[in-house]
Amino acid sequence: MKKLISSVFVAALGGVFALSANYFIQAKDLNSEDSSQIHYSPYQAPVTLTTYAGTEAAPNTDFTFAAEKSLNAVVHIKTTIEQSNNINSPLDWYFGNNHRQPYMQEGIGSGVIISNDGYIVTNNHVINGAQKIEVMLNDKRNYVAEVIGADPSTDIALIRIKEKDLPFLAYGNSDHVKVGEWVLAAGNPFNLNSTVTAGIISAKGRNINILEQGQNRQPIESFIQTDAAINPGNSGGALVNTGGELIGINTAIASNNGSYQGYAFAVPVNIVKKIVADLAEFGYVQRAYVGVSIRDIDSKFAEQKNLKQLKGAYVNGLTTGGAAEDAGIKIGDIVTSVENNRVTSVSEFQEQISKYRPSDKVNITMIRNEKEVIIPVTLKNIDNTTAIIKKPVTERMEINSLGTVFEEVDAAYLAKFKSENGVKVAKLSNGKLASVGIKEGFIITTINKKKMSTVKDVQAVLENKSGSVLIEGFYPNGIWASYGFGL
Repeated sequence: MKKLISSVFVAALGGVFALSANYFIQAKDLNSEDSSQIHYSPYQAPVTLTTYAGTEAAPNTDFTFAAEKSLNAVVHIKTTIEQSNNINSPLDWYFGNNHRQPYMQEGIGSGVIISNDGYIVTNNHVINGAQKIEVMLNDKRNYVAEVIGADPSTDIALIRIKEKDLPFLAYGNSDHVKVGEWVLAAGNPFNLNSTVTAGIISAKGRNINILEQGQNRQPIESFIQTDAAINPGNSGGALVNTGGELIGINTAIASNNGSYQGYAFAVPVNIVKKIVADLAEFGYVQRAYVGVSIRDIDSKFAEQKNLKQLKGAYVNGLTTGGAAEDAGIKIGDIVTSVENNRVTSVSEFQEQISKYRPSDKVNITMIRNEKEVIIPVTLKNIDNTTAIIKKPVTERMEINSLGTVFEEVDAAYLAKFKSENGVKVAKLSNGKLASVGIKEGFIITTINKKKMSTVKDVQAVLENKSGSVLIEGFYPNGIWASYGFGL
């Protein structure tokens, strides 16, 4: 089994097409893929989930109703970001040899209309870093979308277009879907607009370790696995049941060539709708915590702990002052359900808790001393209180003389590029930085070889500066660059 798993890599359906040959050449090392590791691919393939109303699917099941509903509510997303592959040495800028070669990096993906007034859910990786997001409806109407919010921990994002009376998909209930049920995947694979494929739910509660951890961020993975044919470009598209209800957002594929091989993964809609509600109301996800350290149970661990069952999640640690400790949960308890929804693994436990906010009360069923107990738990936030968390304020600073707004960057974002520090060029107008070719989104790591970690660091070096300046850093596509000029 290990051999089989190691031969397959999980490719997220990122949906980014680079149109410049220079980009591919210079980014070769950054984009090279090891088939034994999990990573994002230039596209993102769809995930298919199957949900039924509790009846068995007949061989002649009619998918036309669900197909029509889903195709009218699924949109084609095109993202654009202007990049520069300007990579110079200090001598280059000293002698004025900038060799800037700007190019437009484009990506494609899919999205699902979830309300008649233009709210659309998609994957975070589809729109992350985009300067422009274009949305095309099934009837060919085009719009420019705004980002309402995004959650890297679940790879879900919420965008909106200004339109009314739009067709949309109603939420289903992903807790009720069963392995073997028929599902449809709707999206835009390989730029083929309005494509629908059928398959079954292959598994539930899959944790494939594809979402990155970050500062104060733990990924939540409990994917629905499907064998519906999905390919690059389906990312953010709909996984629907035969009743035309949304049961998941297609997010990733498992493949050794980046395209369909029968294994795809979707974020369950019960997670999606809670994330979307938080982003719409707060602009930030209100994540609830039980305050436990848990692990899956296998036969070896069960033997060590003298456990009578293998299903559930074993509590092997408690957060001091956390919700679990307050409620009386103990080390050695085995979680078997949350609000009557069965839990057989850590990923399923995380899925259930992710549907709630801090201060919500949930009943958690445990096995303790071979007896079943139900414990009511009042969930808390990451700060160990029951309060709603306000959206973190990002430090920004404008230096008028440079025509630039600088913004501090989350440590988790920097970690993706193996950088310990950096400050973002958030906005540019006519000024010195724009004139030398620096683009919005550029992350400044050093100025004149001094590390830049905060906007005050940048201000101290550049404001009222005279003489030569060397700025070094990278773009969101991973290309490092340097710019030299005089002030």
